[in-house]
Amino acid sequence: MFSTYDSTCQIAQEIAEKIQQRNQYERNGENTTKLTVTIRALLQKLKEKIALLKDLLLRAVATHQITQLEGDRRQNLLDDLVTRERLLLASFKNEGAEPDLIRSSLMTGGAKRGAPNPWLLEEPEETRGLGFDEIRQQQQKIIQEQDAGLDALSSIISRQKQMGQEIGNELDEQNEIIDDLANLVENTDEKLRTETRRVNLVDRKSTSCGICLLFEYMQFHGMKC
Repeated sequence: MFSTYDSTCQIAQEIAEKIQQRNQYERNGENTTKLTVTIRALLQKLKEKIALLKDLLLRAVATHQITQLEGDRRQNLLDDLVTRERLLLASFKNEGAEPDLIRSSLMTGGAKRGAPNPWLLEEPEETRGLGFDEIRQQQQKIIQEQDAGLDALSSIISRQKQMGQEIGNELDEQNEIIDDLANLVENTDEKLRTETRRVNLVDRKSTSCGICLLFEYMQFHGMKC
């Protein structure tokens, strides 16, 4: 099947090149009969190759030689070949024309020389050669591992959330202590100012009383100031 796809792509590439060459001959006034016959033969061969690929793909999927996912991928490649066949046929029938479709086909042809065959790029190494049940078990194992990872991540996030809440509560308690200390300092400062005023008042009264007593004493003994 691999070699069939590769040879089919090469035929499509050759047809595109031949059509371009025929159109160049037309512009130069040269005879194109031989090229036209060659292109018709190649188009018929391309059609047969694509039909063969369709049959091989159906058999591979039906007999579980490849997975459904790989079958879908190869079907996309086959659909691309069918589209290229239609474009090449339309370009061939349009005598003397050289539409952009030809240039695109030449530049984006399927099996380029030296490039890996996309038909060979099957399913990954991990699932290659496995049956559907084995692949399903492998996928379930991967899902279980992912679930375990998500559970561990959820546990970490929960612990971090709890730590954040505890830190928040501790900050609230610290703020309350700071507020209490501020109130205590304010109350103590007010009491200190009150006591200071009282001491000053008592001191003034004591000084005044002392002077009055001294004056009376001096008057009693007939002393002069």
